[in-house]
Formats: sequence, C-alpha cells, structure tokens
Amino acid sequence: MKTAIVYESTHHGNTKKLCDAIAQKFDVQLFDINDNVPSLDEYDFIGIASGISFGKFYKNILEKTSEFLPENKKVFFIFTAGSPRESHADAVKKIAELKNCKCLGSYFCKGFDTYGPFKIMGGINKNCPTEDDLKKVLEFYEKITQA
Repeated sequence: MKTAIVYESTHHGNTKKLCDAIAQKFDVQLFDINDNVPSLDEYDFIGIASGISFGKFYKNILEKTSEFLPENKKVFFIFTAGSPRESHADAVKKIAELKNCKCLGSYFCKGFDTYGPFKIMGGINKNCPTEDDLKKVLEFYEKITQA
C-alpha cells in the first residue's frame, strides 16, 4: 500500500504538522503542492491536506487537485482552521467524486490563526494543533488504511 499526501500549509504550518506526524510514523510520501507533484498513479491512497481560507481548502490546492488527482483512487482529507467544520472539505470532496474516487474520510482540528482581526489580538488557538491532535490524526490514518 503506497500513500501520498499532497499538502498546502502556508500561514503557520499547522496542516504540515499533521502531515509530518503521519510521515514520521508511517511510510508516506509528502508533496508540497507548490513544488512539482509527480504522477500519483502508483499510489493506493492519496491524502489532500490544506489550511482553510474563506470556508474551503486553499484555492491553489483545489485547482491543482483537479489536475493531478488520478481517477478511481482512495482519498482522504486533512485540514486545520481557526474554527474547523466538516463542510470545509466539501469543495475538494466534490473534485474527488467527479474523478470517481472513494472518499475515506476527513480529519480536521483547530490551527493557530492570525488571519484578519485575529492578528490584532495575537491570534487564536495559539497552541494548535496540540499533541492530542497529532495523536488523533495518526489514529485517523491508521483506521482508514485498515478499512
């Protein structure tokens, strides 16, 4: 079973911390969306990971997911946000579904956020993702790959 996670984590590296935790424990290849992402045809599981902007995955990763995601793959989603909700993954899930991919689930948690008015007050969720969040993302990954 080969796994790739393609991520975009621009502001404080919140999402990358989750991806790094997975890659440290499991045999997973990480690809920054802003680098050259190779063909993902040989991967069994493909993760798409992003911070959230205006209620959805970053625009750049959404556009590039439409280009690089192969059809008929098992995919999962990871994201962080100041106030995360399941609906933040709706746009990327739609892209995966249009490519006949099987969506295995999403893991999301709070991330340190200094966007807009939060910057004035020093940000919110200053210690996020937490050690507990890192533990939970590992449990999530293990569960979906054993299903």
